[in-house]
Amino acid sequence: MSLKKSIFIIIVILLIDQVSKVYVKTHFALHESVDVFSWFKIYFIENDGMAWGTKISDFTSLISDRTAKVALTLFRVFAIFGIGYWLYDSTRKQNSKILILAIALIFAGALGNIIDSVFYGVIFENSYNQVATFLPEAGGYDTLLHGRVVDMLYFPLIEVDLPQWMPFYGGQRFNFFEPVFNIADVAISTGFIMLIVFNKQAFSSKIE
Repeated sequence: MSLKKSIFIIIVILLIDQVSKVYVKTHFALHESVDVFSWFKIYFIENDGMAWGTKISDFTSLISDRTAKVALTLFRVFAIFGIGYWLYDSTRKQNSKILILAIALIFAGALGNIIDSVFYGVIFENSYNQVATFLPEAGGYDTLLHGRVVDMLYFPLIEVDLPQWMPFYGGQRFNFFEPVFNIADVAISTGFIMLIVFNKQAFSSKIE
């Protein structure tokens, strides 16, 4: 696969990702949802940059969330350069198409969420109890590098109340699949799954 084809794939994924995020951000208040099907909802949440709606606070305890947020964003910015070089080098060496496609998906997804983390705090107002405005006159809800990632894809395939006799979780509501995510998360996960499932083909020295 050529570098031009890889860039085309990246641009398409970025456009779909960002258009969906901007639409949700400018049409939904935080935690507002719309049922598309009984098993699929558009449910607007925001997170500080971790994948699949995970909170930074779930992983940090010794430093503030804002410090962790900046550190995570800067790490991802540097990482994207490394992924970009990996993609360029793989296309230059005409490596496996599977490998190149997987890297392109990971790059596009990572860049999509980085855009949120770096810029959304500046270009949007907050979404608490309101629909956010794009480029508000009073300024955004935070500073550069402190934007929150927009998630909206929610698939509550199974929602049941667990029986009371079940140890530890008896009587609680069980939801499968619980994470809320976005197109960028799908691209990243798909890329990594391809590398795991098709590991031999992806890293084969034989040109396809």
